Amino acid sequence: MSQPPLPALSLAMPVPTGDQLKAARAAAGLSQAQAAELMGYPLQTGSRGGVQSRTWQALESMSDERNMQGPVYAMFLLLTGQHPDFVLAARPVDGGDSATATG
Repeated sequence: MSQPPLPALSLAMPVPTGDQLKAARAAAGLSQAQAAELMGYPLQTGSRGGVQSRTWQALESMSDERNMQGPVYAMFLLLTGQHPDFVLAARPVDGGDSATATG
């Protein structure tokens, strides 16, 4: 017997400024390249041989018009444990309890 679907959550998803994104990345202890990799943005080899993400650099830049979309920022906050209202948690492993079975 399957359970009815859970109601949809209302999740605030504002578009962050470059400074807000940079602060969230720094609070997570991530470099730009690490944050970009976490979110699936492309990485390139920089002029000095290190790995960088021009996309992430642009998202943090005050002079670039590109901004991270609100839902992507909400996911970044969730993945780094910084969301003000929610945390990600693994679903419990089904121990034979039919109430946790899907479909």
